[in-house]
Amino acid sequence: MVAPPNFEEGQSTYIPPRFNGQYYRWWKTRMHDFIIAEDSELWDVICDGPYVPTKKVGDLAMTVPKMRKEYNNADRKAVEKKFRAKKILVCGIGPDEYNRISACQSAKKIWETLQTAHEGTTQVKKSKFDMLTTEYELFRMKDDESIQDMHTRFTFIINELHSLGEIISKNKLVRKIVSVLPSS
Repeated sequence: MVAPPNFEEGQSTYIPPRFNGQYYRWWKTRMHDFIIAEDSELWDVICDGPYVPTKKVGDLAMTVPKMRKEYNNADRKAVEKKFRAKKILVCGIGPDEYNRISACQSAKKIWETLQTAHEGTTQVKKSKFDMLTTEYELFRMKDDESIQDMHTRFTFIINELHSLGEIISKNKLVRKIVSVLPSS
């Protein structure tokens, strides 16, 4: 994959990586790492959804959401994580992407909305996976292609498969590359 051009924003350890609608997988990996480094519990908020402080009411032990004035310190800290996770995601996207997620109430919903918009549904992912698997299996070096260009093309296929959950062992990758090299 060619490196994204002019990505000066987000090259800081303090500012989240910026997504402008292109190179989603590149941004997704960098944003994941940024969030985990910031606070690993923020990633839990994105994966599991926000924490809602509750209390038991009545003899039936029914739980209902607490009013803000009923929050204890632990509740406040957990709710704060919800807003921190959402803030990082919102600060990491451009105006066009913001329009896509502006109605989302949680970081989990923002992440899922961006993921569906840029990676597709489960069915689309399966189709991409099948196409890439076929591309990998039929991979050959082109007649007018340099080894560097071939390797770049091969790495792109492998990275795309990896992003869809397919991990191919180093041994298999090396054997595949060696098998497609010309005898010269």
